[in-house]
Amino acid sequence: MFRILVTARSFAKTPGAHHEFLSANDCLVDLRAPEHPLDSTGLAALLPGYDGVILGLDQCDAAALARADKLRVISRYGVGTEAVDLRAAKARGIAVTITPNTNNISVAELALGLMFALARSIPTMAANARQNVFTRLNGIELTGKTLGVVGFGAIGREVAKRGIGLGMRVAGYDPFYSGDWLGAEVRSLQAVLAESDVISLHVPLTDETRDLVNSESLRTVRDGAYIINTARGGLIDESALYDALRSGKLGGAAMDVFAHEPPEGSPLLALPNFIALPHAGGATREAISRMALLAAQNCVAVLRGESCPHLVQP
Repeated sequence: MFRILVTARSFAKTPGAHHEFLSANDCLVDLRAPEHPLDSTGLAALLPGYDGVILGLDQCDAAALARADKLRVISRYGVGTEAVDLRAAKARGIAVTITPNTNNISVAELALGLMFALARSIPTMAANARQNVFTRLNGIELTGKTLGVVGFGAIGREVAKRGIGLGMRVAGYDPFYSGDWLGAEVRSLQAVLAESDVISLHVPLTDETRDLVNSESLRTVRDGAYIINTARGGLIDESALYDALRSGKLGGAAMDVFAHEPPEGSPLLALPNFIALPHAGGATREAISRMALLAAQNCVAVLRGESCPHLVQP
């Protein structure tokens, strides 16, 4: 039997084929998903004795891995590996896998929903209506506006496709992508920021992209523009974003991800032109089912010594 620790919350809480798959493949599963991601100390206390871990957003650093006496695979429930010390995992002979292309549609649809929410002040009017304040707030039409997509990977392209379907002009930036895509124009980052009415971020968090949106880049953004981040916390300097929202430089912003989650005490939460969500981009039945099954399959493949196409590192 393989002993598997699960810290990914929606994997643990959602019934389905992923649980059946693990049971059918000689896995003894321990569902220990916490309410919030574990820090290094919390994860370290759980890792001893397990052959594999299906990992959520927990801090899996060298100190935590030092306690992993039997661990052979870290199966990330998602695609981000920022919280995993890949060098430490490699030094200990621990494989790391991810679940690509499982939540592209869900995240893209959430980004689209946030565009409408910002453009029409939907959260504010809905909250007012619950207080019997039926005051209309004027918004804007998205049709005919420019949508800037920063990061033209699988999710970014899904967002672009939906923007084009709305009749928006779409300008995309990605240093690893060239050529137009379904009518979307590939532009420089500066051009995308300067020309867009709505800017949607879809890049990984790296040394190069950390604080990609900062006080300097915000000065180039069109007055009254909206910014949406459903990608990674840390892409936006939250202090600079607060200043731009409060001054009116930006018309509004929406974030599903934060540098520190949950963002308790963040001054952004008090602003009427800011929307915060609890990292819910992949929280659909369809995405959870796809992601959970692939995470389970990756874990079992590594433990059985079989080929796994989703290895970050062997």
